[in-house]
Amino acid sequence: MANKNDDLYSLDLSGVSFVKACGGPCSEGCVTLARIGVDAWAVGDSKRPGVEPLRFTTEELSVAGIDPTRFGPAI
Repeated sequence: MANKNDDLYSLDLSGVSFVKACGGPCSEGCVTLARIGVDAWAVGDSKRPGVEPLRFTTEELSVAGIDPTRFGPAI
């Protein structure tokens, strides 16, 4: 049986627009967030733009205490 997160990593990130998801000035770098599907998000690191972003479901972000709507990406 395939893991749901495996499906997240099959989603194409080309053309995806990331927003900085930090609580203050992003002088040291920030977490970046992009909607990549109906229930899928990519989370990156602005200090390491060449590193593949991690992918999460909305539920996984919620369990981690992250509300993606707080940072402005389209729902």
